Amino acid sequence: MGRLRVATVWMGGCSGCHMSFLDMDEFLIDLADLADVVYSPVADPKEYPENVDLCLVEGAVANDEHVELAHTIRERTKIVVAFGDCAVTGNVTAMRNPLGAVEPILQRIYVEAATIHGRIPFEKGIVPELLDRVAPLHEIIPVDAFLPGCPPPAPRIRKMLEKIVAGEPAVLEGDDLKPG
Repeated sequence: MGRLRVATVWMGGCSGCHMSFLDMDEFLIDLADLADVVYSPVADPKEYPENVDLCLVEGAVANDEHVELAHTIRERTKIVVAFGDCAVTGNVTAMRNPLGAVEPILQRIYVEAATIHGRIPFEKGIVPELLDRVAPLHEIIPVDAFLPGCPPPAPRIRKMLEKIVAGEPAVLEGDDLKPG
């Protein structure tokens, strides 16, 4: 296998999974000899590239831009991993789901409960439209593997990456990583 083309994406979540990824310390240096990070919130490229071997997607799908990006990721990526509990289950990001549709929630919070400047702080075309229901990644696109945890510990991330770099299936023993 040639150099692995790796991407990481941060959708609706806290960025804890990316922090755990960075906690792999010295392994990141070893990984740099084997892989190129072609897309990541750390690098801030403007467009998701073609021909990505592996993408770790952190966070739940919470707005219309996330839906569009998820479809682009699936079209351009060989292995898509739901990375962390928000991507796997919706987790904390989906806690708003029982409250119902977005518009009444925003109206109540930003207009009715406001003590000053009662208006919804979103402008069409500037801030992405929130979905009425936050979804885990696999409800939007097919996912090849799941790496649960809030966040997944660095050693589990490393173990998965070592398998992929070695050309093995992205499935860890036990409940660490299950195929989609």
